[in-house]
Amino acid sequence: MEHIGAALAKYERIILEGFDPVSAHGFTQVPNVVLRDTRLSPGAKLCYALLLSYAWQKDSCFPGQETLAEDAGASRRSIVRFMKELEQSGYLEKKRRGLGKTNVYTLHSRVEQSQVKGNKEHHPA
Repeated sequence: MEHIGAALAKYERIILEGFDPVSAHGFTQVPNVVLRDTRLSPGAKLCYALLLSYAWQKDSCFPGQETLAEDAGASRRSIVRFMKELEQSGYLEKKRRGLGKTNVYTLHSRVEQSQVKGNKEHHPA
């Protein structure tokens, strides 16, 4: 099996130097529907990606808002706002576990026909 660095080097668009991205803490794939949703701020998209990165590790995620804020390089207040955006857009469902405990988050990848149509026209493969 070919090393990922060698495989990517063939495309000459991405240069990897000094590390293997897969073995150096993995990676997270974010659905294009989320990335291209113009209703979401860049911070909300980053928050979604961080929640995905936590969930891929153990099939669930319940990080504290302080952890999210630290990892995103944002304030706790900003994280609360980003998560509210995700909830209002239908990408995130929050379940409270009780006083002093972290919440449990369920991530949704919604695909609406209008989003799929628009993305094909503006983002060719």
